[in-house]
Amino acid sequence: MSTGKYGFGTKAIHAGQSPDPTTGAIMTPIYQTSTYVQEAPAVHKGYAYARGKNPTRVALESCLAALENAAYCLCFSSGMGAADTIIKMLQPGDEVIATDDLYGGTYRMFTKVFAKYGIVFHFVDMHDAELVKSKINAKTKMIWIETPTNPMMKIIDVALYTALAKEKGLISVVDNTFASPYLQNPLDQGADIVMHSATKYLGGHSDVVMGTLMTNNKAYYDELAFITNSCGPVPGPQDSFLVLRGVKTLHLRMRAHCENGRAVALFLRNHPKVGKVYWPGFEDHPNHEVAKRQMRDFGGMISFTLKSDSFEEASQLAQRLKVFSLAESLGGVESLVGHPASMTHASIPKEERMKTGLVDSLLRLSVGVEDGEDLIGDLKQALDSI
Repeated sequence: MSTGKYGFGTKAIHAGQSPDPTTGAIMTPIYQTSTYVQEAPAVHKGYAYARGKNPTRVALESCLAALENAAYCLCFSSGMGAADTIIKMLQPGDEVIATDDLYGGTYRMFTKVFAKYGIVFHFVDMHDAELVKSKINAKTKMIWIETPTNPMMKIIDVALYTALAKEKGLISVVDNTFASPYLQNPLDQGADIVMHSATKYLGGHSDVVMGTLMTNNKAYYDELAFITNSCGPVPGPQDSFLVLRGVKTLHLRMRAHCENGRAVALFLRNHPKVGKVYWPGFEDHPNHEVAKRQMRDFGGMISFTLKSDSFEEASQLAQRLKVFSLAESLGGVESLVGHPASMTHASIPKEERMKTGLVDSLLRLSVGVEDGEDLIGDLKQALDSI
């Protein structure tokens, strides 16, 4: 179907998909094959070897492209596989400006893997545009934006930095994982490349690991597709099927995540044992007005500290929760609590973490789609018990 005139929910369910021509099956089949029979040498129907293309994966890529208003999409075996492919567009000596509050796995890959090959990374507070501009030089090739950031929920002005990137001839990349395409579309705000850990909200059920990239720039797509086919970080058809199925309810799930997220954020802010609550829906949240402009709602990701600033009490709290599960990852239907300093961001040196406010008592919530009163009751009993 042509998706241009349809709403988000309709695209989520139908884009890139049509009944199977052989059986009429309404769900895209899982094409569990590694190779495809050819009509003649150098003559094939668009498929030759599954590392390059798989029909289940192509259907998913078409659907995700429609959701991000993109012309092109590529899927990967993980979010880190997607990020890795982007950085492989660069050369030794190139420089990247990235937000200072960054997913720990991305920070680790940048500093422990690609830095060894001569790529230089600057981690900068992107609330300060002049500071970002001061880091740009003749070797700068890319601006890497994450918004909302993980785990401090910083809101970065996408339009501001994509315009700056275009002015300076740089590639702009936006990690849109926390917002999902339902809440935010960075390509519409000028971004060159958008990435997601599709493991999170796109899949939505904590049963698959995948990454994805979207772009409207054919030259970038061709280069990324060449790297992907050459290096092989592709997902299998079963995983592609699972994400394609998960995406069909993305709009419904995100509404519930946002509704519950708002209720939980307000509860935490009014609890006497809670210190700071980081949620972009608060009017006094830094760059709240930017969030209102570039997002459709404020999401279900929340971080908070305890007034005691005690790691021991934070640990007790996390262990005493009953509906929230202590686990890494986010974006599934179930609610999760994580301790970034020891889990998702353990690879970041403490002195670097502390600069952004990532203290040892910080807990990060991925608010799920359970009944909201149960989530608040769970947090209340755990907080009252410490």
